[in-house]
Amino acid sequence: MLNRVILMGRITQDLELKSTQSGVSVLTFSVAVERPFVKQGEERQADFITCVAWRQQADFISKYFAKGRMIAIEGTLRTRNYEDKNGSKHYVTEVYVDSVSFTGEPKQGGNTNTNYNSSNNNSYSKNNGQEQNATLSIGSLSDFEEILSDDGVPF
Repeated sequence: MLNRVILMGRITQDLELKSTQSGVSVLTFSVAVERPFVKQGEERQADFITCVAWRQQADFISKYFAKGRMIAIEGTLRTRNYEDKNGSKHYVTEVYVDSVSFTGEPKQGGNTNTNYNSSNNNSYSKNNGQEQNATLSIGSLSDFEEILSDDGVPF
């Protein structure tokens, strides 16, 4: 059996990192993913997909992403249901995040020379219990021109 979900879209709300009573980080957020087709004469539609990240993934997303930022997510689809205090049954479908990647979109605000280049496989994932930290490509070549110049080199 196979249950894999891959999404790329924009975060729709401010991120609020929470912790369980036992101190485990959890982050629930929504990602707007545009549909690949547009009916003639209509605007492009988007699906708003609820995602849940735990532990290091939750910490990573809350640190490096924000509302409006493009994010790439890989995970599994989970469904659950619950009954509210009025006795109404609610059904929930969520993507449980296994890995997160930058999309190559420049960081919004702040230093415009900061680049997150997805071609360098900048991602954070947890596979088979082993964590892999993100490697970021920060800055541009023009930031290092002075270092790369031949001025003052004795050879």
